[in-house]
Amino acid sequence: MTVAEDQGGELSEYDRGLPRKRVAAGVLFFDVAGRVLLVDPVYKEPWEIPGGAVEENESPRDGAAREVKEELGLVRAVGRLLAVDWAGPRPGRSEGITYVYEGGLLAPQDAADIRLPPKELRGFEFVDPERVGERLIPLLTRRVQAAVAARLEGRTAELEKGVPVG
Repeated sequence: MTVAEDQGGELSEYDRGLPRKRVAAGVLFFDVAGRVLLVDPVYKEPWEIPGGAVEENESPRDGAAREVKEELGLVRAVGRLLAVDWAGPRPGRSEGITYVYEGGLLAPQDAADIRLPPKELRGFEFVDPERVGERLIPLLTRRVQAAVAARLEGRTAELEKGVPVG
């Protein structure tokens, strides 16, 4: 069902003329040592955080929880919003907005319960926040490090291309 159908009618001319942006949502999980969970996608290089595209008529928070279930096999409540990041267009990608949520602590038993979909993810690893740049593209490195800092400071980071603004 489209948004227009859900609302019982067609989109207004004004609404049809508005630009559309990609929306994604990711979740930061931590181990007891404070390391961040990264996942290794089968379909692309390099690594990522758990998450993905938010579907039509789905909130970013619900999309993040769905992606955690699909990618890790974990059913967990998504915590507070750590960061919102706008990224402009780049080769092969339109502009988009990414929401990064707190996933909380994954105890050793929780990590042992992770079940990766073999057609989507090769593996996962906990990585020190200072070393995520060894696995992530620069944009995602900046985003993750800003979200980790926001978590520690009890705030939400507003980012553009992974760089704090405001």
